[in-house]
Amino acid sequence: MALLDIRNLSVDFDTNDGTVSAVSDVSLSVAPGATLAIVGESGSGKSQTAFAALGLLARNGRATGSVMFDGQEILNAPLSVLNRIRAAEIAMVFQDPMTSLNPYMRVSDQMAEVLTQHKGMSKRDAVAASVRMLDAVKIPDAKARVRLYPHEFSGGMRQRVMIAMSLLARPQLLIADEPTTALDVTVQAQIMHLFAELQQEFGMAVLLITHDLGVVAGFCEEVLVMYGGRIMEQAPTDPLFETPSHPYTRGLLKAIPRVDVATHALDTIPGSPPNMLHPPAGCPFEPRCRWAGEDCRAAVPPLDRFAPGRSRACIRKPEELT
Repeated sequence: MALLDIRNLSVDFDTNDGTVSAVSDVSLSVAPGATLAIVGESGSGKSQTAFAALGLLARNGRATGSVMFDGQEILNAPLSVLNRIRAAEIAMVFQDPMTSLNPYMRVSDQMAEVLTQHKGMSKRDAVAASVRMLDAVKIPDAKARVRLYPHEFSGGMRQRVMIAMSLLARPQLLIADEPTTALDVTVQAQIMHLFAELQQEFGMAVLLITHDLGVVAGFCEEVLVMYGGRIMEQAPTDPLFETPSHPYTRGLLKAIPRVDVATHALDTIPGSPPNMLHPPAGCPFEPRCRWAGEDCRAAVPPLDRFAPGRSRACIRKPEELT
C-alpha cells in the first residue's frame, strides 16, 4: 500500500484578475521508504501540490481531489488532524532556510519545539536530542552551535539545520522543496549525499521537489515531470534519463550542461511557461514544442502508460520525436 496516495488533485487560486489553475488533475503515489522526484520549471505546480497535501495553501487557494496518507484522507482535513500529522508523520524542508527559520529565536529553541509539541519531551531532553540530530547532519561542534541564531550559520549550514529539524520526530515521509536551490554545486552534492544517508538510516520515504533534473540522478527511484500544472511524464529515473519520451523532458535534459560535450552555448527551451489565468485548451507545452501541430491545440492529451512503469501526456509517439 502506498504511504502517500494523491488522486486527481487540482489547486485553484482566486485573484483579482480571475482564477489561476495552479495544479490540474495530478495523481501520484509514494511507497514507504521510496524516493520520488517532482521536477519542472518554476510555476509548474510542484510546490503547490505538496502545499495542498499538507494544508498549507494560501487563503485564496482551494484544493479538490484526494490525498491519502497511511490510509487516512488528509486533503482539507481539520487543522487539529493536520497538526498531529505535520512534523510528526510528514515533515517538510522548505525552499529558503533563511526565511523558514525564525531570526529572533535560537536554533535550539526552534528545534526543541518540535519535540516538546509532538513527543511531549522536556525542554532539556529536546535540546539534547537536537544536538544529536545536528551531529547526524554533520554540523561541526553541534553542542555549541545549537545556541546560535540562524544568521550566524552559512546557507549550507542553515539548510542542514532545516533537515535536522524535519527529522527530529522521525517522520515517515520527508518532503524536500528545492533543498539545493540557493547552494553552490559543491554544497548541493553534499546535501543530496546527506539525504541519501539519512534516508537509509531512518527508513523514510522522500518526495523531492526540484527544477533541476541533475540533482535527482543517483538519488531518486522515480521521476515525475510537471509543466503547466499537469504531469507530462512519469518514469523510473534511469529510463527517463536514457530515453526521455516527452518533448518537455527532452528540453529539460538538453539544458543541463555536460562536461563530455564541447559546446559554445547552452540549449534552451524557447518561449515562456503558460499564463495559468488563461491556460491553453490543448497541451500546455504546445506553444514551445517543436513537434506541435493543430491536433495538439484541440484537447489536453491524457497521461497514458506506454511501457511498464512509464507514462506520458503527448499525442506524438516516442519514436516520432527525432
